[in-house]
Amino acid sequence: MSDAGPGSTFLQAGGVRLHYNDIGAGSPVLCLHGGGPGASGWSNFSQNVPALSAKYRLLLVDMPQFGRSEKVVIQEGRLTYVARVLKDFLDRLGIAKAHMIGNSMGAQTAFKFAMDYPDRIDRLVAMGNGAVTQTVFTPRPTEGVKLIQGFYKGAGPTREKLRRLIETLVYDSSFLTDALLEQRFAAANDPETVALWAKNPPPNEDIMHLLGKVECRTLLIWGLEDRFAPIEGGLAQLKRLKDARLHVFAQCGHWAQVERAREFERLVLDFLAGGLC
Repeated sequence: MSDAGPGSTFLQAGGVRLHYNDIGAGSPVLCLHGGGPGASGWSNFSQNVPALSAKYRLLLVDMPQFGRSEKVVIQEGRLTYVARVLKDFLDRLGIAKAHMIGNSMGAQTAFKFAMDYPDRIDRLVAMGNGAVTQTVFTPRPTEGVKLIQGFYKGAGPTREKLRRLIETLVYDSSFLTDALLEQRFAAANDPETVALWAKNPPPNEDIMHLLGKVECRTLLIWGLEDRFAPIEGGLAQLKRLKDARLHVFAQCGHWAQVERAREFERLVLDFLAGGLC
């Protein structure tokens, strides 16, 4: 098995060559990674695959510009663009409706998908996302976002920059192994990726004022010590979303699916099966 993970395959969707992992059977669950350097579907969710794929068909997608997917230049709002690509992705797989699990930028993308294609999404799990951009107690941009913004600037990508960034993602830095660092750095330092992010970073898109349009049942998951998306943003989303509930893990950062993997899996499986109503 390569570092691409099991079920590795490609599909042309929305004019983009997408890489994804297709694992398990049952109702489809689309898993969307975050926007940090070197991120991919497999790198974000590999540790959760055994538990989740035992019940569902997991589609771990490398979003455009990430992982093994095509490094296209995005000129419109990134969330709108990727949501449209994912809609075509589901069309081409013959999937009428899917659950979605999104981490950080992946969660914001799932929100935009739910706004634009409400009949194509069932339940939504959103972890540590920064969809609320105005906070009272936390300066913006946050510590973690600043590190992402500076990763490709100056001297460009370095292992030290990436180590500092990943240490910010987690509450317990023991989750940062040398193997993880090397895997993420190799992906982040790919020449095509470096050129893309240095010259044509995707335009940001603020959807905070649109959250009331999300109709699907939503589970918000947060680490109390998240240094990318503060918990106060989660509380604001809980107020804006029409059908949401919020679960908070103490002593946990931006990667709840890693730092609280087994609890996260039980929580998600219960929610997708109709629990937490």
